[in-house]
Amino acid sequence: MLNNDLALQKLESTNSSARMQAALALGTRPDPRFIGTLVERSAVEPEFFVREMLTWALTRHSPATVVPRLVDELRSPLAQARSQTLHTLSKIGDPQAWPALTRDHLTDPDDEVARSAWRAAVVLVPEGEESALADVLASQLGRGERMTQLSLSRALIALGETAVLPPLRAATTATDPAVRQHALATERLLSDPDAGFGFAVEEAKRIMALGTGGQEE
Repeated sequence: MLNNDLALQKLESTNSSARMQAALALGTRPDPRFIGTLVERSAVEPEFFVREMLTWALTRHSPATVVPRLVDELRSPLAQARSQTLHTLSKIGDPQAWPALTRDHLTDPDDEVARSAWRAAVVLVPEGEESALADVLASQLGRGERMTQLSLSRALIALGETAVLPPLRAATTATDPAVRQHALATERLLSDPDAGFGFAVEEAKRIMALGTGGQEE
């Protein structure tokens, strides 16, 4: 196993395997002096699996030490920095990060940032604030490609029927057909989580074609 000083050097290697080993070493022997380096590397690391190891290394540190540094990173102009930081915060799950997760993150124009924010939000949301969060998430219905829409549906469903059903029902009457379709598909998944997103979307299309507003005549 690399010592921490050598691991820091290897984080800059052009070899992704070397960077992976370096992140593993820094997580195996967590040292708060290197939190900043791990966060900075996460912002620019091109390989997914190395980023995952960097996240793991950060989760090995005390939340009291690492979360404030991650919260600072949420203001980064780099989309990957914001996205990876939100992902890491969702893995840590410390509620002190909640106030830093803003509407701007939840509605970020970059889909990867928004998806990470949605996942983090449903982990961090305090009890009693689920409905307010559901309203913000519902404002994003209809955006993006299939994977983005699936991520949003999963986040909404995770908040529970009581919080989610009112904004979903409202969205099924939206003027934008993409919003209506996504809302109907999410409502279908809420009632039958095993249906599958593809099936739910096709069901939503059928309902819209029939013009029944979600209730068959």
